[in-house]
Amino acid sequence: MQLRGAILFVKDLERMTAFYADTLGIKILPETRTNSWVAFETGFGLHAIPPHIAEDITITTPPQVREETPIKLIFDVTELPQEVTRLQAAGVSVTLKPWGAADGIDPEGNVFQLVSL
Repeated sequence: MQLRGAILFVKDLERMTAFYADTLGIKILPETRTNSWVAFETGFGLHAIPPHIAEDITITTPPQVREETPIKLIFDVTELPQEVTRLQAAGVSVTLKPWGAADGIDPEGNVFQLVSL
């Protein structure tokens, strides 16, 4: 058995797509894009939460961290310290961990991790 991918359900698909594509620099697979879905070359996708459910979800600014969520997307980067500095300069909350990784927070509070190749 092999993991094929992962889906992150999001309230604001456009904002989250911009974050992962423009801020983190992950390439979109344009042929997969619909009004409720976008997939990235890394093997994960964003799926819009249905509007009747999303209307009851509040995203704060800054977002409340969803540390209780049992899922964390992990991305390989070439130069971890430089990537942390770049993202922090862009206003992303990113913290270096003592074991050589960094945890960041996306605009909806999901925790993601960066690790060096």
